[in-house]
Amino acid sequence: MYPELFRIGNFPINTYGVFLALAFLCAILITVKLAARDDLPREKIYDLCLWMLLSSLVGSKILMLFTEPEYRDHPWQLLSLDFLRSGGVFYGGLIGAILTGYFLMRRYKLPWWKTADACAPGIAMGNFLGRQGCFAAGCCWGKPTSAWWGLQFTEQGNAVTGVPIVVNQLNDPAQRAYWSQKLGGELAPLHLHPTQLYESFAMLAVFFFLLWLHRHRRFSGQVILFYALLYSIIRFAIEFLRDDPRGDLFRLTTLTGLSTSQIISIVVGTATLVLLIVRWRKHSGVVKANAAIASSTARA
Repeated sequence: MYPELFRIGNFPINTYGVFLALAFLCAILITVKLAARDDLPREKIYDLCLWMLLSSLVGSKILMLFTEPEYRDHPWQLLSLDFLRSGGVFYGGLIGAILTGYFLMRRYKLPWWKTADACAPGIAMGNFLGRQGCFAAGCCWGKPTSAWWGLQFTEQGNAVTGVPIVVNQLNDPAQRAYWSQKLGGELAPLHLHPTQLYESFAMLAVFFFLLWLHRHRRFSGQVILFYALLYSIIRFAIEFLRDDPRGDLFRLTTLTGLSTSQIISIVVGTATLVLLIVRWRKHSGVVKANAAIASSTARA
């Protein structure tokens, strides 16, 4: 809605960039606090977070390169200010952070599941703040709606991200014809699903749940696996309401009718559910074995 906060001379301070910086800062502080609760070394966790932050930025840009035809067909735009200022694709950033985190945890001799659990609530808070930035910038917008909570973005948002604010700015001819007839013309104001806020507040709820779960978890890995499962479900559902350009990675969207993020959500959600069941059963088996040993010792 307000993509630019203010200017220092001719240099704009973008709202999205401020929210993104807040997201990273809060994620790091929350992770360090939870890691300290788990007796993990603070210095190594700070170092780990900074490297994961950098790798998430690189990963998000790499996946955007593959999904956005504009950058794929015109590689010189990789050096443009728009590319450098854009947020990228979240799943690319998550994959980049996980790969970097895995290798660094091995190098620092940090326990993988325990450390990942400390990271999970901070990532959810990052999702909350990041999507607030998307809302402010006007990117990642939703489909048109006549619901009372539908929002019209500003002309400034349209100029920066291309978010449609009147009917004739819709890219889909079928959508344009439908809403032109429904709203009384191609210049009628257009209200959109605030998909950024749907995801933002959903992840805020996930954040509080993960904080509770971190205190009450039954086994290491439970927190990060619940994060991945819940995020994949939320993202898969909200993608049905998204209407910004979604890309077509390896033409999978053309073949399946699902967006790139929905396809990744299916893979991530399925793998996470399998891991969660396996680790839960393993934990239950250990608990039963320990209970049997304790019972035998008590009888003796």
